[in-house]
Amino acid sequence: MNTLKQIARFILGTALTFAGFAHLGPARAEFQAQVPSWVPLDADFVVLASGVVEIALGIWLASGFKSHIAGIVAAAFFIAIFPGNISQWLTGTSAFGLNTDEARFIRLFFQPVLVIWALWATGGWAWLRGRKLSNLWPD
Repeated sequence: MNTLKQIARFILGTALTFAGFAHLGPARAEFQAQVPSWVPLDADFVVLASGVVEIALGIWLASGFKSHIAGIVAAAFFIAIFPGNISQWLTGTSAFGLNTDEARFIRLFFQPVLVIWALWATGGWAWLRGRKLSNLWPD
């Protein structure tokens, strides 16, 4: 099982790194279409910044360094960008071949899969279960 988790962690890290570089170049306009209009920042800045974050997270995950923390941070990132996916569905914005309401809706179900994947493959899930919330955020 440990080898399976390492492979899953590496695949997720590689995918994040690839997606991050896509933010900076060939798919930049597609990613801008996913930035909700209510975000008070320039859409291009959001795409570039999230691309840099994805590259850093991807390398971190692939490296295996403190992977449980990397998994928790990646899961938090996937949760943070989820409103963009919801906005894309609600506004009917087409990007990445998601050109129907049904396709955009189905995509929403993949974000929780990414959260679970990040936590499971890195040991983040087990690490969080072993901690009391009061120990994570002391007074």
